[in-house]
Parts: sequence; structure tokens; C-alpha cells
Amino acid sequence: MSEQQAVASRYAQRRRLWQAAIKWPMYSVAVMPVLLAAGDRFGAGEIMRWDQLLGFLLAAILLLLWENLSNDVFDAETGVDAQGKPHSVVNLTGRRDRVAWLSTLALLVGLALIAWLAWRSQPVVLALVLVCCGLGFIYQGPPFRLGYRGLGEPLCWLAFGPFATAAALLVLAPAGGVEAIPWVDALRLGSGPALATTLVLFCSHFHQVDEDAAHGKRSPVVRLGTAQSAAVIPWFIAGTLALEWWPMLNGSWPPTVLLSGLGLPAGWQLIGLLRRHHAQPDRISGSKFLALRFQGWNGLGLSLGLALSSLWTGG
Repeated sequence: MSEQQAVASRYAQRRRLWQAAIKWPMYSVAVMPVLLAAGDRFGAGEIMRWDQLLGFLLAAILLLLWENLSNDVFDAETGVDAQGKPHSVVNLTGRRDRVAWLSTLALLVGLALIAWLAWRSQPVVLALVLVCCGLGFIYQGPPFRLGYRGLGEPLCWLAFGPFATAAALLVLAPAGGVEAIPWVDALRLGSGPALATTLVLFCSHFHQVDEDAAHGKRSPVVRLGTAQSAAVIPWFIAGTLALEWWPMLNGSWPPTVLLSGLGLPAGWQLIGLLRRHHAQPDRISGSKFLALRFQGWNGLGLSLGLALSSLWTGG
């Protein structure tokens, strides 16, 4: 290989690492709660506050950026990413201090935007989002590091499920029009999609079991082993769809919500991949992105199905 080819190869490899570090598909989990809330309101024929929708989308992206960058910073402290995660932003830049500064900036700007949205809707929106951020912090942040105790998945479900969905519903509602936190609607709307988001986190552990175990990170996959963990994947997918289709079966939602099944092809691929290669890290490193594809198409299908409900009912 010539020197020019070697340079080009190193450049291509570094570009791939940066693409993996940015994790742009991951941001579908951030925007899903407000997209679901928008689909629900649109389908019910209620007033849509488009400026609030766009503001919440941007704030959600900034807050997930904070979560991703801060997790890299916290993992750099424990050394869990030193060998098994070359696409860590800290590993790529070699500047943990600057990554921490950028993470804090994303948090402050995101919360400032949420505060403005809360001022234009309901003050409790800020409190709900702060709870989401708190759950995100105790997942990896010291001294809690609950993700190292295998508790990341329930924290993820709570943050992206009832809390984020309730905040999104309030943000899109007319100013002063809602006083109580809509927990029932948030649970009905957000439980299934949040389980799909939790699946993404669950699948992110498969290819780094040895590294996690060596650094005391007792993720669910470390605790269960890769074979038993792979057997859990169909239950994640079935549970997601059951939570989304049950309101249709009891008459609360129209049959158009079956569009959430758009995520099933990716779900089947994920089940097959992990069933066959669960113990081969090199073969399953992309399982998280299959889970993301399931989560994204599932949530978008559900949002669209809810938005189309007025057409189904003739509204």
C-alpha cells in the first residue's frame, strides 16, 4: 500500500469513527415523544402549536446531545470505553475537558429553550424535563452510576415514556388550557414507544459484554448472558406492539395505529441477528442500529396512525 493510500485509509477510518460517535440516528429517540403528542392532537382535531413543536424538537435534540457527550465523559472516568469504544468522542478528541464543556453548553441551551416553552405553556413542563435530565444523569453520573447496576433500562423507560410524553402533551396544548399533568394520556401514548427506546439501550450492551464486566458495569446483558438476553428481544418487540395496539382493541384508538407495525421488518432482522450471533461482538455491533430502525419506524407509524384517526372516524 502506498503512503497516499495509507493516508486515505486512515482518513476513511476516522471519518467512520466520527459518524459512529455522532450517532445521528439516535436522535429519533429524542424527538419521538413530541411527534407522538403532535400526532395525537392532530388526529383529535385539536389546535396545533407548530412553534412549540419545533422548539421542543430542538430542545430534545440538545438534551440528548448532552446525555450522549456526558456519558462519554463519565465512562472515560471509569475506563470502560478505553479499549472497546474507539468512537467515543473523548477517545477521538483526547480532550475530556472540552467534551465536558460542550456537554454542559448543550444542557444549558436545551434547558433555557425548555424554560421558554414552559413559560408559553405550563410551568410544570420545565419540572418534567428536569426529572428526565435527572434520570439521565443518575444513569451514568457519579456517584450514582445506576447504569453500572443494571438499572439503565427502567430509567430510560421512565424518562422517554411518561415524563417526556407528559411534557410534550402540555407544550403543545393551548396556553393555560391544561392544569393537571396528563399522566393517563402520557402512559397510554408513551409506554409502547418508550419500550422500543429501551430496547435500543438494551441492544447497545451486546457487543461490549467483556469490557463492561471487566470494569464492573453490570448491564442486563452482563447479568443474563448474551443467549438469554437475545431470547428477551422478541418480548421487547411484542410488548411494544401490545401496548400500542391495546387502545385500538378497546376502542380508544382507530385501526390506523396498526401503522406502528412498520417497524416489524427491522424487529425481525434484529431477532434473527442476535439469535444466531449473540456471542460474536464483531457480527452484532450494528444490533443497536437495527433496534433504532425498529424504534424509529414504529414510532413514526404510530404518530402517523394517530394523525390519520380523524380521517378514519370521518372527523
